[in-house]
Amino acid sequence: MGDSREVPLRELNQQTSRIMARVEAGETVTITKDGVPIGDIVPRGSRLGRPAYPFRTDPMGPLDLPDLGGPELTDDEIDVTLRGMGAVDE
Repeated sequence: MGDSREVPLRELNQQTSRIMARVEAGETVTITKDGVPIGDIVPRGSRLGRPAYPFRTDPMGPLDLPDLGGPELTDDEIDVTLRGMGAVDE
């Protein structure tokens, strides 16, 4: 455990299950692209001094939006508006 080894990205793509089995067994795998490390796959719960970024739905915390006096919109109305923002009119 605590073992570490470099694995080329191509090998990760071709042997994902094998590599993930090694991670599950406690090995840290450093992924490389053209010989340059691009990331690490570490066992869950590992304490290697790397920052942990747990999944959050509110990464900035609660939003305090000012009331601009506009109409109250439903989620569906907002969705339609946002989807139309990139549309090109002919």
